[in-house]
Amino acid sequence: MEKQVSTQPALKRQLNPMHVWALAFGCVIGWGSFINPGKKFLPNSGVAGTAIAMGLGALVMIIIAFSYAYMVPKYPNAGGEFTFTRRCFGKTTAYWCGWFLVAAYLTNVPMNSTAIPLIIEGLFGKGVLDWGGIGYEIAGNHVSIGGIVIAAAILLLFGFLNILGVKKAGFIQIVLSTLLVASVVVLTVAALVSSKAQGVNLAPVWGFDKAAAKEVYETAGSVTGEIGQYAHAGTTGILAAVLATFAIAPWAYVGFDTIPQAAEEFNFSFKKVSFIMVIAILFGCFVYTANNTVAAAAVANWPDRVMAGDWVLLIAAEELLGGFGKALVGVAVSCAVLSGIMGFYLASSRLMFSMARDGYLPQIFAKVSKRSVPRNAILFCVLISLSGPILGREALGWFVDMSAIGASIGYFFTSAATLRTIHRDKDGSAFLKAMAWLGVVFSVTFMILQLVPIPGLSGVHFGTESYVMLGVWIALGLLFYALRARKFKSAAE
Repeated sequence: MEKQVSTQPALKRQLNPMHVWALAFGCVIGWGSFINPGKKFLPNSGVAGTAIAMGLGALVMIIIAFSYAYMVPKYPNAGGEFTFTRRCFGKTTAYWCGWFLVAAYLTNVPMNSTAIPLIIEGLFGKGVLDWGGIGYEIAGNHVSIGGIVIAAAILLLFGFLNILGVKKAGFIQIVLSTLLVASVVVLTVAALVSSKAQGVNLAPVWGFDKAAAKEVYETAGSVTGEIGQYAHAGTTGILAAVLATFAIAPWAYVGFDTIPQAAEEFNFSFKKVSFIMVIAILFGCFVYTANNTVAAAAVANWPDRVMAGDWVLLIAAEELLGGFGKALVGVAVSCAVLSGIMGFYLASSRLMFSMARDGYLPQIFAKVSKRSVPRNAILFCVLISLSGPILGREALGWFVDMSAIGASIGYFFTSAATLRTIHRDKDGSAFLKAMAWLGVVFSVTFMILQLVPIPGLSGVHFGTESYVMLGVWIALGLLFYALRARKFKSAAE
């Protein structure tokens, strides 16, 4: 087990199991679970394809979680995957693991912030944030001055709450996560008992080709009568429907792996880590699947709503429960967004703190305040995240893929580090070894699905913008490596 060097800055043990569950679950469930039923899940995978993909994704994440649960007690320091990789594969490999983890974690904060104007406009009407008519367009998405101001204010507020101390942040995270779960449960029960939620509405259960249906919708104003010819059918169509959502499972479930980032602050036995991770993943799977199914079941013409760009889940909630349903979704998605911002601030700042402490980043990020938090790292995360409200939702949607590839890389190195540690220490079971091997295989599979165009599986791999973003991130990583490599390679262990 790695011993903390006394001369290094350290964090205090203040988090209980409930804090850590709320951290993980709050990061797993963000804006995407409420917005993406209409934008990605229903058109790409339908109800059946999404449910299968999310179930398989949860199973894979649980398999990978066994490796995390094994590695955390071995290296109970902030940094998680970065620390595991440094100890098992060396400093250069750890640098690149950390670099992509920063992309996985930090991009989720500005992405969540862009949902704030959408929530307000969905609840109170479009144009409510067009203060003085000031705004602009980015990638076809309107960005209003009111949206920028409110989203920026929330980012600053939650950054300040993180600076107040991890225990206070943990309490707020528990409140937000509990409200989120309760809201989704109420909405799901309403759908189960309401006559307005019909099984016939679920078709096409495997989704449809949104691009192909676009011309029909723009000409006729409806695709409902024509959707059969665009629905995914046959083995290839069904496989593509499932894989389209399964490929982004690392993004969907990114968050359970934030638990090791806070390992240095656990005030409980590390034996509880695996249980907390599994519960967070299962809760996440429930929310994703429930939201998607309710959105389709309660909206008779959901393909037309998808093509119109409407917020399908909000419409479904209003159909089921009227104004209360609309308010319920408002509460749930607000809690999801705010808990995501809070959680990823914590995870990103701890990762930066760990990298700085080991010489990979400037030492200013390794400084710990009197409240035992890496304040400078948090402030940097806030500064970067303020770009979100300015760039708008469509531009930042490209970061979903960046987050997925970053998470996949983190999963790969954790599973590989587990195999190496088991071989070195000779203390792992055959079951754990098998889980680690499966973790390696699934991580590589995710990366292939995300990066490699496969014939017949359109819509699974990165889009052009995502490839560009990945290239830019790698180029920046190479530049930063050239500037910092000598310092972190010469730093003492």
